[in-house]
Amino acid sequence: MVKGKNTAGLDLPLPTSPVGVTKSELAYQAMRDGIVNGLLQAGDRLPSTRVLSQRWGVGRGTLESVFERLQLEGYISRKVGSGSRVSATIPDRYLTAQTTATHHKEPAMVEAAPVSVRKHYQAQVGVPFVARLASPLLISPAEWAAHLQRAMAAMQPEQMCSVEPQGAWVLREQIAKYLRNHRGIDCLAEQILITNGIRHSIDLVARCVVKPGDHVCVEDPGYPAVHQIFEEAGANLLYAPIDQEGLNLGGIIGATECRIAYVTPAHQSPLGVIMSATRRLELLDWAQSNNTWIIEDDYDSEFNYQSAPLPALKSIDTMNRVVYCGSFNQALFSNLRLGYMLAPPELQRKVLELWHTVGRSVGVSEQLGLAAFMKGPAFLRHLRRSRQEYQTLRDIVLETLRAEAPGRYRISGEHAGFHLILWLSPDQDENMLIHAAEQQGVVLQPLRHCCREIELAPAIVLGFAALTRAQAKYAARKLGQLLLPTPS
Repeated sequence: MVKGKNTAGLDLPLPTSPVGVTKSELAYQAMRDGIVNGLLQAGDRLPSTRVLSQRWGVGRGTLESVFERLQLEGYISRKVGSGSRVSATIPDRYLTAQTTATHHKEPAMVEAAPVSVRKHYQAQVGVPFVARLASPLLISPAEWAAHLQRAMAAMQPEQMCSVEPQGAWVLREQIAKYLRNHRGIDCLAEQILITNGIRHSIDLVARCVVKPGDHVCVEDPGYPAVHQIFEEAGANLLYAPIDQEGLNLGGIIGATECRIAYVTPAHQSPLGVIMSATRRLELLDWAQSNNTWIIEDDYDSEFNYQSAPLPALKSIDTMNRVVYCGSFNQALFSNLRLGYMLAPPELQRKVLELWHTVGRSVGVSEQLGLAAFMKGPAFLRHLRRSRQEYQTLRDIVLETLRAEAPGRYRISGEHAGFHLILWLSPDQDENMLIHAAEQQGVVLQPLRHCCREIELAPAIVLGFAALTRAQAKYAARKLGQLLLPTPS
């Protein structure tokens, strides 16, 4: 039979349903695993939703949403008249990685803006448009205090003096449960390490792995604070450009001595691109081939406004190359300073040793309070409420700009997170716009401050989350007026 002409997928079994797992998630897992494991190959035509509905006993509407999700992640392509086909390119090495026994050696462990400039553009509550923080209006001090009080009242005397080195067990249990249910990561509490946040997690890994002169691959444009962490560890940075599929390894492939690759696959910082399935698998294959650690920064996956959050890169990491880093500082409030990492065992041991040496522990009351918050329905209810409010703020900004300055800009990266990118029209002067906006009380961070080697068209990073609705509308109106052509 000619490759690509056959209809595949009819023989895929629908997994039995564990408690709490929906048919939609089961169907998605069956299709995705079939592609990743090579049962469905690039070019294979998939059965229609009608046929699969009859075979699996799953509603067509449910299957339609599953197909849309697979298409969004890059696993399949869909065209009217020709149906759905597998589109992801799966590296041969990745397909055989689970069954091939190998001996793994230990992994080899544009000029940045001045500090004064970086401080000017630091995220700030209530300041448009550098408000890339969780809104303090969405969780009241009284609500948080109630969780703390409940946790403290139940605290055992020994917990006041010592907590497990990796963090409070009850919190690690809740985080592991959350990652299993919402990020697709099969993990246990034993694998979780509590930190002060994502940058702290990355700093610990960098100190354990990077030696002076080692290469570290980072995104360009990317997150300047992380670039600085690696540089202070003595790394030589390799800059991988971002395109419509996410991180492009084309120029890095020959760097076999790269110790770490740092990525933001769910919502690239700052461009907002989702890394495609093909690129994710290429990255994992490259890391395995070159004994490289991958740091996955999953900084705002809770806030996707168009669909359910995509599974984490860690969820398909069969060879344990990925260090997964998350935080509650955006989900709750920025000064909570509570994050976590999920690291492979050999690396986790090194991180724990360093953790004990530097002694930057997280307070036990905060850990137990958060665990109490996550145990009940309040935490997920808070995330839903926050997601709705941030989407409303985003829509206010977009609708106001559209009304004030139609055709004078282009928007990207607006589907998720606390910021979006506004691309200027060719006749606009970026520096003049930034200066004029500042006179109006609006702070605009140029995208070029996130670029190192890559040169992109003039654009602005617009942070909107930590604003009131009135602030968002007022600032967007001011910005829209500034985007209009100046009368001659």
